Amino acid sequence: MRIGNCSGYYGDRLSAMKEQLEGGALDYLTGDYLAELTMLILGRDRMKDADLGYAKTFVRQLTECLLLAKERGVRIVANAGGLNPAGLAETLRKVAADQGADVVIAHVEGDDLLPRAEELGFGSVLTANAYLGAFGIAEALNRGADVVVTGRVTDASVVVGPAIAHHGWGRDDLDALAGAVVAGHVIECGTQATGGNFSGFRSIDRSKPLGFPIAEVAADGSSVITKHPGTGGAVTVDTVTAQLMYEIGGPVYLGPDVSTRLDTMTVTQEATDRVAITGVTGEAPPETAKVCLNTVGGFRNSVEFLLTGLDIDEKAAWIREQMEAAFEAGTRPEVVEWVLDRTDVVDPPTEAAATSLLGLHVKDPQADPVGRAFSSAAIELALASYPGFSVTRPPAAGTPFGVYRPAFVPQTEVPHVVVMPDGERIEIAPPADVASVAELPPAPSGLATAHESVASGGAAGGSASDRSVKRVPLGKLVHARSGDKGGDANLGVWVPADHPRRDDAYAWLAGFLDEDAVRALLPEAAELELEIHPLPNLAAVNVVVHGLLGEGVSSSTRLDPQAKGLGEWFRARDADIPEEFL
Repeated sequence: MRIGNCSGYYGDRLSAMKEQLEGGALDYLTGDYLAELTMLILGRDRMKDADLGYAKTFVRQLTECLLLAKERGVRIVANAGGLNPAGLAETLRKVAADQGADVVIAHVEGDDLLPRAEELGFGSVLTANAYLGAFGIAEALNRGADVVVTGRVTDASVVVGPAIAHHGWGRDDLDALAGAVVAGHVIECGTQATGGNFSGFRSIDRSKPLGFPIAEVAADGSSVITKHPGTGGAVTVDTVTAQLMYEIGGPVYLGPDVSTRLDTMTVTQEATDRVAITGVTGEAPPETAKVCLNTVGGFRNSVEFLLTGLDIDEKAAWIREQMEAAFEAGTRPEVVEWVLDRTDVVDPPTEAAATSLLGLHVKDPQADPVGRAFSSAAIELALASYPGFSVTRPPAAGTPFGVYRPAFVPQTEVPHVVVMPDGERIEIAPPADVASVAELPPAPSGLATAHESVASGGAAGGSASDRSVKRVPLGKLVHARSGDKGGDANLGVWVPADHPRRDDAYAWLAGFLDEDAVRALLPEAAELELEIHPLPNLAAVNVVVHGLLGEGVSSSTRLDPQAKGLGEWFRARDADIPEEFL
């Protein structure tokens, strides 16, 4: 069976649905429109209009493509329902009626736990959505649905559901389910599997828009990742590995249907733009379901001062003293953060090269302390502060921000309901065979070899004294991919598939990249909790940096609030690498 993807987030390429339908044969077309931040955005939409709360762009896509999908025999599954899958399904039925399209549109609900927030101990929240699994989607397809829209399901479920329906899997087919989860994880972020956000982008075809990915899923759960011919980008072991390393934690990838062992798969290049994923094993799913909670955290504002030329530290200190005095004379925001980015260089050839950024970020439960009073205090200093005073943008009013946190409830507490267009409701039972997190198979413990230090050039199998090393950016040896998961960031690092001594180079990498190395290479992580997980089957190491993004993307004041550039920063850092691997 061939399952395509046409969306990796709310705001992805609108034309992708039509491109996938016209590009070649598919059995199913899926789209992922939800993220933790998206749930916050949809929550605000729902506050303004109770009939909203779903991805409006999906309606535009299906309005254009519904008849085309029916003509091609392609069934569509998407989580675009967000906080209102019933509303989205009804809207789509009106679209179908207007077009005379004979299609069956079903939806899956039950994930929205907001009405039970107090009962379940969530407190006062804006959204509370459990991550449902794939068996509801499969049931809707088995009952003849041409289009299935859901609320919050796991990202991979939009792929796993069609695979269950097509191959007739049950809850005991754990290895097959785990294989489909991996295929779903690879394609759910769209073009990130075909060269988007890929550190080896120079090696792919960038002459045309990147093609969206397709997973060919076999009856045993193994898959081949590919794309339509003639589209841009590439499908290689490395582009697939990049997505496999995205937003993961340890080797056990928990989901409501199966716990997937990421340390068991084999990834091989089968042919041009065809990558096979085999050998994935699954274990019983956890007894709990994860719940995405969003709350309104308050209001925030920022101003960035441009500091140019000499005496950067002294200029920064003066404006800081002036703004602190203004706070004391008025109302001090609850949170005040200063960040100085020294991007200036010696003997700068351009004004930009002479300039550093001093960011001032403020937050408060109320709007007034971070509103006009704050902006005015900054701008009133324009003629009375450091030489060359300038800011990156005009002052603005404070804006609301959200705070994300996860919660966990027993799967038996989460309804999982399929609703057919005639109003029939089908209850989906939770899995009977579950495991407590403590009972799940352990991740590999520790690293096999010791790290000596970034400065010393230590390496697995030898030290600087008996091994010739060269100090170069880590990106000369490794690829990397990074991303956000609530307030945490993950950084996946791996040795490219075409490295002539990949196993040896990986042995060095796994020995080198311990907590000391991560803290030295990424000073922002110096005081934060780290997890480091080797994945030898992918020649990779995954690093989880807890708390790097504070209380989530909407709340983070980092220059890179989603940690998208964390991997590229890591690759730009110098380390002593054995010359034999360069």
